[in-house]
Amino acid sequence: MTENKRIDAATGTQTVGHEWDGIEELDTPMPRWWVISFWATIVWGIIYVLLYPAIPMLNGATPGLWNWTSRGQLEQELKAETLRRAPVTRALAAIPVEQLAGNEKLYQAAIEGGRAAFKVHCVQCHGSGAAGSTGYPNLNDDDWLWGGDLPAIHTTLTHGIRQPDHDATRFSQMPAFEGVLSAREVDAVVGYVQTLSGKARPNAISASGEAIFANNCASCHGVQGKGMREFGAPNLTDKIWLYGGDEASLKTTVNKARYGVMPRWNNRLDPITIKMLAVYVHSLGGGEANAVPDKAVAPDPAKVVANVRP
Repeated sequence: MTENKRIDAATGTQTVGHEWDGIEELDTPMPRWWVISFWATIVWGIIYVLLYPAIPMLNGATPGLWNWTSRGQLEQELKAETLRRAPVTRALAAIPVEQLAGNEKLYQAAIEGGRAAFKVHCVQCHGSGAAGSTGYPNLNDDDWLWGGDLPAIHTTLTHGIRQPDHDATRFSQMPAFEGVLSAREVDAVVGYVQTLSGKARPNAISASGEAIFANNCASCHGVQGKGMREFGAPNLTDKIWLYGGDEASLKTTVNKARYGVMPRWNNRLDPITIKMLAVYVHSLGGGEANAVPDKAVAPDPAKVVANVRP
């Protein structure tokens, strides 16, 4: 093949000695910039392998002379961010949640922190806009099952709803009336409940449901159907329905009962994050003013089922 090499007359470049059907290949040298770049990448690759984790091993990779890892870099960045936020987090830890609204700077910081935490932990149920869905409350309105001031929201977040592993959880249970009330009685009480919010006009059936409601439902929802927050019993006089206010949905609620749950966050999130979440939820539009403490005695939880007919 060496013997077949020659200088191409047209270009003045030596051929490589190959020939296919009269076609020959020129041995054109690579551009100098390309050769320099090629060797530079080789040198860079060797330096990288020496300095950084690169060569796969049985239980990982070679650590490199700098002992650098992406996880280590992340930890450093998180530590730096924690130090940057330290003054705010210390202030949030020190101030009672009901007093946050009086400190505008801390209040706004809590809202932003709570907004970020909400996107991670709460949107799965309440939605990205906190508008909720069937069975999951809308946090933008002013309808609250357990209370909408900052301490009440904070308590709900901390202890959850109907968590069997936690004694301090908010708990109530609506009885299922299937087998307790006849189908006619269920129709009557559903008709009456619909009249409370103006969803239906009173008629003979709904009129007969008033007494059934008083005997079986008023102990939790109140005589006028406005609900009791001690039990998380909803207000039936407004037009806000957690599971639906149509006849079919209400019949299912009366017959089967509802048992919504919410996780407690005191075993998952730190107290400051819970406090920020409470402030964010409170700021969405339906948050209520902090309640004035009084010495009223809360109703006995036994009333939840005290008036249910056997």
